[in-house]
Amino acid sequence: MNFSVLGSGSKGNCVYVESGETAVFIDAGLSGRQTLLRLEAVGRDASLVRAICLTHEHNDHIHGAGIISRKLEIPVYANKGTLKNGRKKMGRLFNTVPFETGEHLEVGALSIHSFAISHDTADPVGFVVSDGKSSLGYLTDTGKTTCLMDTRLAACNGLILEFNHDLEMLKNGPYPLPLQQRVRSSRGHLCNKDAAEFLRGVQNGVLRHLVLAHLSEKNNLPRLAQQAAGAVLNAGVELHTASQSEPLAMITL
Repeated sequence: MNFSVLGSGSKGNCVYVESGETAVFIDAGLSGRQTLLRLEAVGRDASLVRAICLTHEHNDHIHGAGIISRKLEIPVYANKGTLKNGRKKMGRLFNTVPFETGEHLEVGALSIHSFAISHDTADPVGFVVSDGKSSLGYLTDTGKTTCLMDTRLAACNGLILEFNHDLEMLKNGPYPLPLQQRVRSSRGHLCNKDAAEFLRGVQNGVLRHLVLAHLSEKNNLPRLAQQAAGAVLNAGVELHTASQSEPLAMITL
């Protein structure tokens, strides 16, 4: 299995995951043009992409879903709450495949397991993507962590995990107090400290690649997120930091 985080942050999120002759996008928050340009930049085209799997309906996760679905003639997989609340923003879709949170989805060679997370949207989810040989976990846009998340992600060989903000930078930054409270709430985003504590517990010896994701451009710095993760990361795990402006080089699990 190979994957690349094409973009991550409040301006647009998209992850490309492939195994064999099957690929999917997790979220489609970049423009259609940017998505395809960044895919080309990591040495891939869209010919293998079979589906878009959405985590929730915020614009930075669905902005490009409509155009990409129509252009590539691929379905959008999302739970009913996400489809209902994101439909107007996405516009016409080539096709939709509704699922229930917690359900296993089969897309070609990939098995995709959704699980509940905590964010201020209708029914947000994270995903574990597996090809039977390796697995990739995706957890961003959650204000708290749970035992369910730990259970779902503990066996992953790769993990894309939110390290959204540094608490002191958020407190002393440009966000007004109501927005700070939203970010820090149990339905907001993970701070570096809480993400690191979750990471400490979820590692069990099989994790090989960790990607720090959804870093705030105003309330975090890559070095702060890396320091927090590095302090608890097991030896032998390769650390990567996703960017809003450019894709990560393809990672092989």
